[in-house]
Amino acid sequence: MPQYDKADVERRMKGAVESLKGDLQGLRTGRANTSLLDPVVVEVYGAMMPLNQVATVSAPEPRMLSVQVWDKSNMTPVEKGIAHANLGLNPIIDGQTLRLPIPDLTQERRKELAKLAGQYAEKAKIAIRNVRRDAMESLKNDEKKKEISEDDRKRAEEQVQKLTDQYVKETDEAAAKKEQEILTQ
Repeated sequence: MPQYDKADVERRMKGAVESLKGDLQGLRTGRANTSLLDPVVVEVYGAMMPLNQVATVSAPEPRMLSVQVWDKSNMTPVEKGIAHANLGLNPIIDGQTLRLPIPDLTQERRKELAKLAGQYAEKAKIAIRNVRRDAMESLKNDEKKKEISEDDRKRAEEQVQKLTDQYVKETDEAAAKKEQEILTQ
């Protein structure tokens, strides 16, 4: 039974790109986006919980996030959780709701965020290359075990390289789009 599995290679490369897109979505662009608060964890009921399990997050205005806390006793822990997330947001308490005005990004902060987007993209490309390396090793092992011919190995290696190029290109495009979005707001 050959070790090389084209579907698995493609699934893993696609996973790296999807992970990158999720990371990029969390980067601030100056517009209110509810995914900005996804990394926030809150200490409630003696446990650490994601913010979305204790409150509803919405973006009622382009430059404002609203956090509707379900249990009034959790207001302070939610406020602390947002502050500890280092997002540069200052919550304003309004009854059982926290309003989070999204401040304008300084040019320096924009450059930092664009650089961070590039770092995320580089991590995704490394993951894609690691998948490629694993696939190439599997193909060589399959050939050594006489499960595939040299021609089959070469053809499969070309397919793996095409997939690698495709997903690296997709990674570069996603990062470039996000960097452009950050720098031109």
